Parts: sequence; C-alpha cells; structure tokens
Amino acid sequence: MGFNTFMIVAGEASGDLLAAELVSALSAQSLAINPASAPRFFGAGGPKMAGAGVELAFDMTRHAVIGISDVLKHYFKFRRLFRELLTLAVKRRPQAIIGVDYGGFNLRFGHAVRNRAREHPGDWDPKFIQFVSPQVWASRPGRAKRLATDCDLLLSIFPFEKDWYGQRAPTLRVEFVGHPMVERLASARRAPQGPAPGQNGAREAHPAGLLLLPGSRVSELKSHLPVMLGALELLQPRFPGLRAKMVLPDPTLKDLAEKLAGPRSGLELQTGRLPEALAHADAAIASTGTVTMECAFFGVPTVTLYKTSWFTYQIARRIVTVKSLTMPNLLAGEEVYPEFIQGAATPETLSRAVLDLLRNEARRQRIKSQLAGIISSLGGPGASARAAAAILSL
Repeated sequence: MGFNTFMIVAGEASGDLLAAELVSALSAQSLAINPASAPRFFGAGGPKMAGAGVELAFDMTRHAVIGISDVLKHYFKFRRLFRELLTLAVKRRPQAIIGVDYGGFNLRFGHAVRNRAREHPGDWDPKFIQFVSPQVWASRPGRAKRLATDCDLLLSIFPFEKDWYGQRAPTLRVEFVGHPMVERLASARRAPQGPAPGQNGAREAHPAGLLLLPGSRVSELKSHLPVMLGALELLQPRFPGLRAKMVLPDPTLKDLAEKLAGPRSGLELQTGRLPEALAHADAAIASTGTVTMECAFFGVPTVTLYKTSWFTYQIARRIVTVKSLTMPNLLAGEEVYPEFIQGAATPETLSRAVLDLLRNEARRQRIKSQLAGIISSLGGPGASARAAAAILSL
C-alpha cells in the first residue's frame, strides 16, 4: 500500500480546479507534518490537476456529460473508464481515495473500491473521501445511507448540508469546510457600483454590461445559446449601446459558440477570465449550476435557465424535490434570481426578466443585499486548507 499516496478523481472543469487547490493544500500540510515524505497523487481529472502534480491516467474532464440521456449514450465508454480506474486503485493501493464532486461516478467508484478492499480484509483499507456533497438533498435522498456505508468523510461546501445529513445519516462524518470560491475570488471582487445603467440618464455614460453564461458542456451550449441570443436581440433595441459578452471556459466551447452564433454585432466572446467579466457586469443570463454562485459572489443580478433533452427532463421533474435549481435561491430560501426551466426559458421571458433587473434599481439593491448575506454564510477564506486538514486527520 502506498503510504502518503492519494488517488483523486474529478470529472468536470469545476472539479478539476477544486481538486488542484486541494492537492496544493494537502502537499503543504503533509510536508509540514513530515518533511521527509512528500505525498504522491494520481488518478483522473484535468489540466489543472496535472499542473498541481497529479499523475493522470487520463483526462476525465474531456468526457463530461449531463443528464440521463447523455449518460446512456456514453454508457460503455464510462464503464471502460470506471474499470480502468478501479484496476489502477487495486494495483497501487493508495492510502486515501478522494472523489471531487462528480457524485454519480465517484459514489459508485467508492462503493466498488470498498467491495474490493473487503475481499482482502486487513490487506488494504483505504479511506474514501467525497469533497463536495452530491445533491442527494435535491433528489433521491435515500442515497445518503449509501454514502454513510461507503464514505469515511464528506466535505461539505454549503452550510445546510451537515444538519441535513445529521438527520438522515447520523453515522456519516460530515465537515463543513466552506466554499473554496470565497478565497479564489476575493482579490477580484469590485467595489459596489452606483445606479444601474439606464437609470436617471446614466446609460450614455455607462452602457449596460450583460454577461451570457451558457454552461461548461457542449450539450448545455447547444440548448442554451439559441434562447440567450434571442433574448439579446430583444434587449438591444431597448438598450442602445448594450455591451454583451459571452464567457466560455475553454477554447473548444468558444469555437463551437462562434459557429452556432455566427457573425453577430454587439456580442463579444471570451475564453476564461470570468471573475474579470463578473466584476464589470451589470446583469447576467446564466445556466443554473456552479456559475450562479460566482455571479452571487460578485453581486450580479442574474436570470437563470436550464434546458435539457425531453427524456432527461421527464425523469428529472419526477425525482427532483427542491423548489429551485439555482443554488443562491436554495441558500436564501426564496427566489433571489428569476429562474426559467425547460419550456419556460424563452427569449421573451428572459429578456423581460433582464430588463427588470437593469431598470428596477430598488430590486437590484434588494438582490445585492440578499446575495451578500448568502456569501457571508459560506465561510471565510481557507476552505481547501480546512478540507486538507480534515482529510489528514483520518
């Protein structure tokens, strides 16, 4: 068994970044405890993990999908990747296996590792840690008991999760470590702005800045881009000089967005540098998901949407129990960000909601106040360091 050896699995761009930050914190704390024994990291993830020193079996982020229909289409590919990682884990026998987000894959992987280890009791007993709770509180809450069976430590980034698990899976060790975003974005936060553009004749001095954030997957881009562009076309006559920018996480998605959008005046496409864009945005249209928390951090009034395949939607609407798919709304316990799902997400509904966010100054200030309260509940800087300390305490 590899002493001070960690296997890490992350399957999406956001998890790749979380994992890279965690690896840096684990390395620093491990070396502080024992300078003579540098930790080793291997597994599957993306370029940020590789840059942090993780030996990757393959780039898992290239295979990111969402929804039941996408998973079924790529079932055999994921089964092959799963088996490759399980074989690698058994061969190298890490001291700990850390699943970073990507709950559907990682929880099954942790269960499979547990079963393999139980076949040889006393020979290999790895700790299994899940960093970022899967959204079992949103659908199929019975999975909490499965987590309690297979997981030694669940690292939570949202404050309500520890109590939620305490009521349903009291034997599961859950630690709220805070949201890594707080430290990552703190230096990029701007000072509060004055009145919204277009308010009291300020439009000419400061044209409205609208961000379009369609998502980090090809399927999301194809579903969300048409309605976002339609909303933009409806907004531009109402806001002469409207500055619109679309931010994509990587060049591949940017190239696809350029092809789908075609030559279009008044729209700038950008790869990366999302904090910089959010720091100068007056409003946004965003896919529900991680990016809505980044919008909240910067106090950007946002309209959220989600569209998926008919098949995936029919399943999701029957198992999802939460009232909103937008995390700031869930944390606030009310609708802070207007949300439009599936058929409700049209150019007309999005444009009307954005127009209100730009022109209704009282509502803008109320939203900003609510967002400040949400962000203050996420803990201070140092989430990755706290997560590393909890892992090493095992």
